[in-house]
Amino acid sequence: MSFFSRLRERLTKSSSKLDEGVDALLSKGDSVSEPVAPPPPPEPEPEPAPPPQAAEAPPAPEPEPAPEPEPSFKPQPAPEPAPEPAPEPEPQPEPEYQPEPFAAPQPAPAPSPEKRPGFFARLTGGLRGAPEGREAPEAAPAIQPAPPPQSVAQIAAPPAPQPSLAPTVEKRRVLDDDMLEGLEELLIQADLGVETALRVAANIAEGRFGRRVGAAELKQALAAEVARILDPVAKPLPIYPKRPQVVLVVGVNGSGKTTTIGKLASQFRAAGKSVVIAACDTFRAAAVEQLQIWGQRAGVPVLTAAQGTDPASLAFDALTKAEAEGADLLLIDTAGRLQNRADLMEELAKIVRVLRKRDESAPHNTLLVLDATTGQNALSQVEIFQKVAQVSGLVMTKLDGTAKGGVLVALADRFGLPIHAIGVGETIDDLAPFDPEDFAKALTGAA
Repeated sequence: MSFFSRLRERLTKSSSKLDEGVDALLSKGDSVSEPVAPPPPPEPEPEPAPPPQAAEAPPAPEPEPAPEPEPSFKPQPAPEPAPEPAPEPEPQPEPEYQPEPFAAPQPAPAPSPEKRPGFFARLTGGLRGAPEGREAPEAAPAIQPAPPPQSVAQIAAPPAPQPSLAPTVEKRRVLDDDMLEGLEELLIQADLGVETALRVAANIAEGRFGRRVGAAELKQALAAEVARILDPVAKPLPIYPKRPQVVLVVGVNGSGKTTTIGKLASQFRAAGKSVVIAACDTFRAAAVEQLQIWGQRAGVPVLTAAQGTDPASLAFDALTKAEAEGADLLLIDTAGRLQNRADLMEELAKIVRVLRKRDESAPHNTLLVLDATTGQNALSQVEIFQKVAQVSGLVMTKLDGTAKGGVLVALADRFGLPIHAIGVGETIDDLAPFDPEDFAKALTGAA
């Protein structure tokens, strides 16, 4: 869940766009600000908790009466109380000296009301009559008429904030044809596509048309509808018993294929799988160097060839070596190519044909890596690559740098291809399995 908490933080452009759009939509037309009842205050319950603490304080005087009944029931220990009264008459002359201090405090009661706050100073600094601990509790109730606090912590603690009784105000608007049309435009701007936006808006209107709705309810409904569309396609990359399992990674230039392969190799290696990478992008030296760096990090071998080598022949040699070494997975990186370049797409089809000469079932997975910043152009990419390479699953990258994250919803609604993973950054932890509910909440800004 930590990944999608980061997703919610990073996918700000799409979510803020929907948030602002929903708020602006509700402020138009016949919108009305309706008060929302404040939540019931459950705070009075902890207040009765301190009284049990008061019960703990009175037990202190209980030990005093305890010794008194003992002499009444036991005549034998009577001599013991005898010496006790003996010292008591002895201090009787002492009160002769004490009347003077008693006479001094008699004028004090006049300023005593002024020094009532001094009680708190006595609590924090200690009672001045500390040696006479038994007399202190007698004076305390005289100074404290009936204060509820029972301890220094409770007295020193600031008063608990009380919930404001003023009700919050939320804008609400009747869900009519005008508002529905505005909602459709908002979803199209979020890159859900026309067909998907119309379908989502119609499903939200069902059961709500003609009544007032607020922003929170509308966002929750949007998140639920988006999650419903994405739920059937949220599937992890399948692992087959076939060894090696060939995973062909394709996509347009700059979509993040090389980085995605490095992250997948590192994660599979951490899961205990033996992995081999084939750098079949023989036209771009930087791609080979990047894969070699990822291979060193993950402890995975990277098979390369001279620049300009036929990528199909390198794929064939890599599959042969992976079979000989008994590797679990063979990840094949391919050069980026635009879907409208027929010659480059034919080259990709050649790689598939050559692999099948060695293994008729290869490639077992064909992952299309999509750049989220391309928006609706991703739909045409999926359509063309699916015809040439029989795409089996999607990986969406760069969701942290675009306001077009809604295209993922349009892809799921139109093609139904499994979405294996999404990425929102450059580190290995920024590629994770796809969770439809968390993505829907991050996209729509729902709580």
